[in-house]
Amino acid sequence: MIELKDIYKIYQTGDTTVHALDGISLHIDDGEFVAIVGQSGSGKSTCMNIIGCLDIPTSGKYILDGVDVSMLSDDELSYIRKNKIGFIFQQYNLIQKLNVINNVELPLIYKRISKSKRLEKAREALKRVGLENMEHRYPQQLSGGQQQRVSIARALAGKPSVILADEPTGALDSKTGIDVLQLIKELNDEGNTIVLVTHDNSIAMQAKRVVRLQDGKIIEDTVIKES
Repeated sequence: MIELKDIYKIYQTGDTTVHALDGISLHIDDGEFVAIVGQSGSGKSTCMNIIGCLDIPTSGKYILDGVDVSMLSDDELSYIRKNKIGFIFQQYNLIQKLNVINNVELPLIYKRISKSKRLEKAREALKRVGLENMEHRYPQQLSGGQQQRVSIARALAGKPSVILADEPTGALDSKTGIDVLQLIKELNDEGNTIVLVTHDNSIAMQAKRVVRLQDGKIIEDTVIKES
């Protein structure tokens, strides 16, 4: 599913060379639930951006679904993002002037799916996250937890190969965060591949595998035993 091979990401800021990623290699199988954890400056955000095809490595290979995406053009990377990856963001990234169902169907418009099929897929996704009765509400009419569920539904609607969750509970209170994490776990139990990026160890431990970054290197890769 996901394979990073000796990935470096190097930035030059004036006379300073920064190794945001310093030769990491990582394999994630189809259906895994992996948390990438680390403090600010550890490289986790850079790793997330490369996995999400939002950035490209300075060197090394990134294989996604058997395709080497390391050196693809911007248009090719855009195609991968639209068709292979579902994004869940900390701040939801919903469009305030669109109602719930229009927010969920939005990525499907870019895939040129017909209106009727888009609505069908969006309604299926909203039902999965328990918001089937809120499709005509607007983001400002929803709680934070409900907005995050809309974000999850949007990620699900296109049936991506991998769901990339960036600090998905970071803007939520603890109880709502637990509910959203439980939903993400259920999605993984249904066969979805989940990569969750967080700075919070307690959140990371909810995954089935934890990859810890520090100074651009993987310092720990642990399978979590379920009780």
